[in-house]
Amino acid sequence: MMKKPDQKMQAWIDARKRHHLSHAHVQMARELGMNPNKLGKLDNHQQEPWKLPLPQFIEELYFKRFSKLAPDTARSIEDRVRLEHQKKEARRAVKRQPIEVTP
Repeated sequence: MMKKPDQKMQAWIDARKRHHLSHAHVQMARELGMNPNKLGKLDNHQQEPWKLPLPQFIEELYFKRFSKLAPDTARSIEDRVRLEHQKKEARRAVKRQPIEVTP
């Protein structure tokens, strides 16, 4: 059973679709601490031609901060949610196991 993402993750999924970002761009923006609700202010390069398009802007900031072009492993938000859910279920399964008492 696939768990629904929480509100924070859903905001990133919506921002990815709205601004046509790749999974790597979303991960870079999250690592930079950007707010998904405020990406629209940065993505108005058609109205303000001096601005870079949002994906290029994120790449530039990421390079300045981390001195690398992209994250080592780029995962989608959906994969992150699924992996979190699997880890949580594994921890629950360990807790459910009966405790063995040795005499």
